[in-house]
Amino acid sequence: MDEPPADAAINTEDGLRYWEGIQPDDNGMLGGFAYISKVDLQGSRNFLAKLGIGRAGKGLRSVESALEGGAGIGRITTNLLSTLATEIDIIEPIAKFTASLQGKDGVRTIYNCGLEAWRPEDDTKYDLVWTQWCVGHLTDRQLVEYLERCRDALEEDGVIVIKENLSTSSRDAFDEEDSSVTRYDAKFQSLFEEAGLQIVRMEVQRGFPATKAVTLLPVKMYALRPKAKDS
Repeated sequence: MDEPPADAAINTEDGLRYWEGIQPDDNGMLGGFAYISKVDLQGSRNFLAKLGIGRAGKGLRSVESALEGGAGIGRITTNLLSTLATEIDIIEPIAKFTASLQGKDGVRTIYNCGLEAWRPEDDTKYDLVWTQWCVGHLTDRQLVEYLERCRDALEEDGVIVIKENLSTSSRDAFDEEDSSVTRYDAKFQSLFEEAGLQIVRMEVQRGFPATKAVTLLPVKMYALRPKAKDS
């Protein structure tokens, strides 16, 4: 008998309980690896620059409206998105994480719900949607549906970025500790296709330190845009 898919084991309540017990700081958000934050942010900044997005000037453009999915305490919003976007909306189910973001310059709307429950406002469009280290809490179907909603909320020249750990085997891996899955590259690409998105750039994060005691999973960034409609 075939084994059930890894995402069948995801339990949303278990995942929320895990994060409710995590300290609202960089070390908590990064699983004890706060020291990778600077390299992570620089890799993300470089990736966006290759898409033409950054601080205005030198061939780069800033954006009017950005969305961060699964923002946690706003590490990326504060240190990256706020430097290149006028307004930022945030999706994050754990209210204690977003408490410090209330009223912060540039932060517009905070949705205290999971990615699977988020719905964009009818009249809101985004130039950039950034979602990092959180889609493992979604089933495959929920991830496709989330991406479809992001796709439909994009400005004409907008872009969606997914940045996630990758499984090192050709199958998804379930983590009982936080009730999440780590997907393999081909799975991500098939789900993007299913959501009506095409990859316009992808890149592996470089520079994370490795030690004899700890080897971090590979991390990949995908820039996505809606597939061209058939003529």
